[in-house]
Amino acid sequence: MLQDVGRMLSRRDEFVDVACPACGTHERTLRFRKYGLTYWACARCAMVYTSPRPSPATLDWFYRGSVNYAYWHRHIFPQSEQARRTRIVVPRVTRFLDICRRFGVTGGSCLEIGAGYGTFCQELHSRGVFSRIVGIEPTPDLAAHGRASGLEIIEQRFEEVSFAENARFDAVAFFEVIEHIFSPREFLERCRHALKPGGVLVLTCPNIEGFDVMALGPLSDTVDVEHLNYFNPRALKLLLDTCGFELVGVETPGELDAELVRKKALSGEYPLDEQPLLRKILIEDWDRLGGTFQAFLKEHGLSSHLWAGARLRG
Repeated sequence: MLQDVGRMLSRRDEFVDVACPACGTHERTLRFRKYGLTYWACARCAMVYTSPRPSPATLDWFYRGSVNYAYWHRHIFPQSEQARRTRIVVPRVTRFLDICRRFGVTGGSCLEIGAGYGTFCQELHSRGVFSRIVGIEPTPDLAAHGRASGLEIIEQRFEEVSFAENARFDAVAFFEVIEHIFSPREFLERCRHALKPGGVLVLTCPNIEGFDVMALGPLSDTVDVEHLNYFNPRALKLLLDTCGFELVGVETPGELDAELVRKKALSGEYPLDEQPLLRKILIEDWDRLGGTFQAFLKEHGLSSHLWAGARLRG
């Protein structure tokens, strides 16, 4: 990961200054700095974002040569696929289908952007809801693995794919993708062209107003060199609205916020000496209060893991 940080910063002279990716406002205040990057909070919608940031060409170069991603693709994904399927992907597919049903999509075709190892598409196919499932995955090794698993894979960057009007999708999904994108607005406008009128868009991303990030700030592992955009529900709604979508549901079903902060506290990275309430919840009375506290964060939109469902206006 640190090698990737060094690679990214080696092309810092190609970074580009940007306004708020959600609302376009230039007014901002400094939030924090990490890994040689500067994180700003928008004065209008409170989105947090990096600026200057790597250009699209720099990002493409970075991901194609990422040492960290290559290691994950070669070692972590193959060894952990079954565990990830059981603990992450199966619940993800269940929640995705629930959102689709809630907003009237009960079949047809589905597109996943950033299919990776193909586990989501495989699990979704096993449910028998969609007659056609397509994954977009530009990484050659991952695309080849998906095809070998019997999946329909487009081996291109999403920005390079054209969608004919008669080949658009009833649902589009992407998970932990939009935070990596140079221009979320352009990305969502392309999503609009990939969807049928009334189609459903489902996405996940970090929530900058979640407990993990709010408490830890730059100490949070969510804040890393790859993540350029940190939405909150209001900023995401604003962006979706201007891109032709109606936000129909936001939830924060995360399970790990309290545990992540607890681990930082136990390691000494995040001292709780002057926060007696958090010390009681996260350390002294964890067995009794930890689960209840995490449930409170989930219920009140305060987890750092955000799900959103939106409908394309017809």
